[in-house]
Amino acid sequence: MTAPRALPVPPHTARRAQGRHPRSTPAPPPPPRHHLHPQQQGATASVLGVGVPRAWLSQRTPVLGLRAWVLVAAGAAAAALALFCLAVCLCRRCSRRRAPRLAPCPHRPGASKSLKHRVHAHHQAATMPPLPPPANKDAEEAAARWRPASFEQPPIQAIKAEQKAPLILAEHFANSTSGESTASDQGGSDAEVPEAARRGWGRRYTRREMEEATGGLAAANMVGEGGYGVVFRGVLRDGTAVAIKNLHNNRGQAEKDFRMEVQTIGRVRHKNLVSLLGYCSEGACRMLVYEYMEKSNLDKWLHHDDSETSSLTWDIRMRILLGTARGLAYLHEGLEPKIVHRDIKSSNILLDRQWSAKVSDFGLAKLLCSERSYVTTRVVGTFGYVAPEYAETGMLNERSDVYSFGVLAMEVMTGRTPVDYTRPADEVNLVEWLKRMVADRRVEEVLDPRLPEPPPSKALKRAVLAALRCVDPDGSQRPTMAHVVHMLEDDQILRDEFKLARDLSPRESDSYEREHSR
Repeated sequence: MTAPRALPVPPHTARRAQGRHPRSTPAPPPPPRHHLHPQQQGATASVLGVGVPRAWLSQRTPVLGLRAWVLVAAGAAAAALALFCLAVCLCRRCSRRRAPRLAPCPHRPGASKSLKHRVHAHHQAATMPPLPPPANKDAEEAAARWRPASFEQPPIQAIKAEQKAPLILAEHFANSTSGESTASDQGGSDAEVPEAARRGWGRRYTRREMEEATGGLAAANMVGEGGYGVVFRGVLRDGTAVAIKNLHNNRGQAEKDFRMEVQTIGRVRHKNLVSLLGYCSEGACRMLVYEYMEKSNLDKWLHHDDSETSSLTWDIRMRILLGTARGLAYLHEGLEPKIVHRDIKSSNILLDRQWSAKVSDFGLAKLLCSERSYVTTRVVGTFGYVAPEYAETGMLNERSDVYSFGVLAMEVMTGRTPVDYTRPADEVNLVEWLKRMVADRRVEEVLDPRLPEPPPSKALKRAVLAALRCVDPDGSQRPTMAHVVHMLEDDQILRDEFKLARDLSPRESDSYEREHSR
């Protein structure tokens, strides 16, 4: 029996049916899936690039029996951590490059009358005569007995500074790559002078104005001379008395000193720091204009006064030390970056008509950022004032200035120079001699014999104590200059009390002592 034949459908009827029912057409059946062996499936997947990684990641490895995907994840995490650490290191390195660089360390010529003992680290042992050894252990033990077991650091507010602002020269030093001056002997900083004027580093004077102020740099107006140059007294056109320092241009040394002094002290203002009023920079000429100090420097009154009785009374000497300590405390703790003077000595302490002290000569100054506890540099300074750790290692920080101040304090109290080879062998070195005198309980004998009147014993011992603390062989045990100011201010209060008691009548003095002894 044959199947009935289907009747043909007209084309237009078929198209109409497809338009009305698009989904009525059944989908073609999927191709039959062949059941293959697992190895055959892996081989097929390897061609597609999918099956092999999955199978390999799920396998266990000889490393602690961990699966491969665990090791891959651990490796990826380690790589990410390494990249993160590398990025942090690069960021810190970039930030250090953007930080302010330290100022160049100028080298001073040694052919000078007043600076003939300046030395450098690489030949210091050959040029410096050996110091006499410490007297004995009793001196060190006496200094240790005088040292308090502990002391409290005073607040920074104890520094009586006129201002406390950042030092605006960090970006200038950041532009230097080597830290050394690249100016030539003929002067390469003329382009930098307008920048100094914009920063407010004083007025720019012409060479003609300087010659008019000093009478043509006449010898009659010369008030000082050293390895750095010559200082003249001058009078400006407006009648202002000034001190003009004409820097020696010795193989570019004038350029280095000029840059250092202007950049260091140009914007700093403090009553115990000498003020820079202006400068002169024409060709190879480099001059600095300072305020004039009527009484010259401390060295003149300590060692070059031929009168039998010194004009420096004990109160004046302590006032000079207190002013110097305040100026140094401001340099160390009132500025950022801090300034280490490196050449504190009696000839660099200027005095005005009221015997107020002002620190001067910043040609050897060094900038020290707060992030750094010290900086390694060439050893420069004046023989007898240089801290021992700085002379031996070249490691410099503000405690080196503290040591120099301690030597200066001993010089002021005794009237002796730090090193005097005209004296007996056991008295050549001032620091060791004073320690031995303290150990022998002969403190009163260390006073300058030219003092008009000896101070009270208690005031003398307090001043000697402060000086001994400053020259401690261990730099970390020395006080800060802020603490030195605190100690000297307490001594000033004590001196005022003694002065008041001396001015009172005997009856009033007895009642005053009874009242304050309760």
